[in-house]
Amino acid sequence: MRCAILGFTAGAACLQVQAALPQHSTLTGLAAISFLLLFLRGPVRAAVSGALVGFCWAALLAQSALLPQLALADEGRDVVLVGTIDSLPYRFDGGVRFNFAVEKVVGMRSSVPPRVSLAWYEARRGAGRPIGQVQPGERWQLTARLQRAHGNANPDGFDYEVWLLEQGVRATGYVRNEEQDNRMLDSFAFSFRNIVEHARATLRGRIEQALPGRRYAGVIVALVVGDQRGIDQSDWDVFNRTGIGHLISISGLHITMVAGLFAWTASALWRRSFFTSAQLPLLLPAQKVAALTGAGMALLYVLLAGFGVPAQRTLYMLSVVALALWTGRIASVSHVLCAALGVTVLIDPWAVLAPGFWLSFGAVGAILYASVGRTAAAGGGWIATVGVAARTQYAVTIALVPLTMLLFSQVSLVSPLANAIAIPLVSFVVTPLALAGSMLPTPLSVLLLQLAHVVIEALGWLLTWLGDMRLAVWSAPAPEPWVFVFALAGTAWMLAPRGWPLRWLGAVTWLPLLAAESTHPAHGQIAVTAFDVGQGMALLVETHGHRLLYDTGPAYSPESNGANRVILPYLKARGINRLDGVIVSHSDADHSGGALTLLQALPVNWVWSSLWPDHPIVSAAKHHGRCVAGQSWEWDGVHFQMLQPTAVSYADPGLKPNARGCTLRITTTSNTLLLAADIEAAQESELVVHQRAMLRADVLLAPHHGSGTSSTPAFLAAVHPSLAIFQVGYRNRYNHPKKEVYERYARMGIARLRTDEVGAITFDSADGFVPRSYRREHARYWYGQ
Repeated sequence: MRCAILGFTAGAACLQVQAALPQHSTLTGLAAISFLLLFLRGPVRAAVSGALVGFCWAALLAQSALLPQLALADEGRDVVLVGTIDSLPYRFDGGVRFNFAVEKVVGMRSSVPPRVSLAWYEARRGAGRPIGQVQPGERWQLTARLQRAHGNANPDGFDYEVWLLEQGVRATGYVRNEEQDNRMLDSFAFSFRNIVEHARATLRGRIEQALPGRRYAGVIVALVVGDQRGIDQSDWDVFNRTGIGHLISISGLHITMVAGLFAWTASALWRRSFFTSAQLPLLLPAQKVAALTGAGMALLYVLLAGFGVPAQRTLYMLSVVALALWTGRIASVSHVLCAALGVTVLIDPWAVLAPGFWLSFGAVGAILYASVGRTAAAGGGWIATVGVAARTQYAVTIALVPLTMLLFSQVSLVSPLANAIAIPLVSFVVTPLALAGSMLPTPLSVLLLQLAHVVIEALGWLLTWLGDMRLAVWSAPAPEPWVFVFALAGTAWMLAPRGWPLRWLGAVTWLPLLAAESTHPAHGQIAVTAFDVGQGMALLVETHGHRLLYDTGPAYSPESNGANRVILPYLKARGINRLDGVIVSHSDADHSGGALTLLQALPVNWVWSSLWPDHPIVSAAKHHGRCVAGQSWEWDGVHFQMLQPTAVSYADPGLKPNARGCTLRITTTSNTLLLAADIEAAQESELVVHQRAMLRADVLLAPHHGSGTSSTPAFLAAVHPSLAIFQVGYRNRYNHPKKEVYERYARMGIARLRTDEVGAITFDSADGFVPRSYRREHARYWYGQ
């Protein structure tokens, strides 16, 4: 059975890397083969059969999930929807976001998916109560403007599209408050999901009311109801650097603690009833009552947690143990773990795409490997308990190093110490206080929640100190598959039982993992990555020994921007921990939105921009200089030259920021790249008249995203590129690129690529600037549906 479950998981994981879903005939054939394998014996047969079943099952669920689709004709149209708010609303500055279960579409025949994600902005408030008060379970009539599920597609970035697919959300949009049809129809629509989400919202509200404006109130909320969206990004950075991010959620330890407490209480009360007239143990053994109570409380807590993967794993393991106790059959620990693994993937095949899935099951598997069958140390009491805890922490820390490097390209060196302090504090002090405080009557609840916050505040101070240490984190590029497997084998060698020969040699297998260096172009060549940041610009230009970032992407929200969403994850995965230069072409938020975050996260030698001296980016830069036409420098045989803006343009306060966009020409031994920022027709004309000889380029970053005020025929004729790149957002409100401009490029024989269609675009001069797009090279079945 264990081999079959492992095979089932492998088959489901294999489906998630397919570029297209298999046809029904293919699935039928695979199912038939799996059935024939049932007549054979052996673990290999079970694993292969399980893999085929897992592949087919994941494919069937994927086909079903992709079936609801918003009609193309309805993208960008106003539709009147009646339905219920069926998720925990997320309040942000200026609005609220929630999932909406659609019951019907009013006044038109439209193909609207049964579940959509909506944002409702304060500036567009309609009739009824303030939007910040919407609650799960309420039935509303809303006028919304929708689009198909779409997200940015970048190497090593968050895949928003598959996350939406897993949530059952097949369209996103916003509420149109210019209409007067937005009104609440029912204060509560009864359903099991609505009851759970309403309970979560109530508990979250009590915590936020008891801790108004407190820094770590979001952490308390995360520990009680699993909603982590209220935690500041700066705090997440500290938690991740110290390796305790797994605790800032409803983890397996928390669920086991709650289940065990209630199971023990139920057993004690049930046994004491024997001395009363009831004599309940004669009707049902106390052991079975404890198992049932513990499993029930675990289920309740996991529902409140939002059903995350670590919580699911613990729930299923506890359920298997409870079932074994109820039936009187003893289940081995490995069987329990495999059963939890199988049920998790059976219910949610997309769980294999989440880092938490591998970390959660990997940690438990490491504990089993390092402890099951080993002889326990003699003695007892707290010393023995501390010894067991230390060995367990050692095993988990060592075992997860290769996996952590693969998933996050870094490992926390202070994690053992941070976890030794944080695990008992968070699990046995903060979490019980938070749970009790969220449910008890008001005077006592406020006291308990404030006490929990004091403990978290003290822990946060200590973690910040640890995270600020120079060697708190070891970073390296994400390993190649062979490097990861080699390190994994060495890790298993290190954790082998005592007496195993030369266990210390396992550490040698980590050298390729930890000492890897990032790749770089040859001398005289460049490699370019044009990120898919939505409506904005951001390009990384690499030479043999230097790296330049041209623009930093847009600001999506006060906490989210192109830097922390797209650029920094990519740099981290590549093992790039500093930049030689950053050019912020001008002040528009779609070009400069990520600059401050980037400057705080990475050492940057210098920043050039067309910003005014009092701009925050100028103040934050270590060395800042203005972009001026005529500036030039050379890195590793590659020539860089600034073509715009002119020095006199800074004396004209009437010029728009676009007119002073830093226009950069990059020349290698064989190719030329022109980055034209958001310059418009007037600046293009100046370049054609005064610097025509400098405009010829093989690749052009389309000026102003292909707007109607740029890309004049004379400019395009002077540049004469073979390829133009348009960095634009999906269905952006500016309608970039303009249809007539986009067609102008085609008429002039210029190949075109749009990041909203193909994702991030990479090319290098070594192969003549042949473009590679992320959505094509990393094709998945959920793209382009």
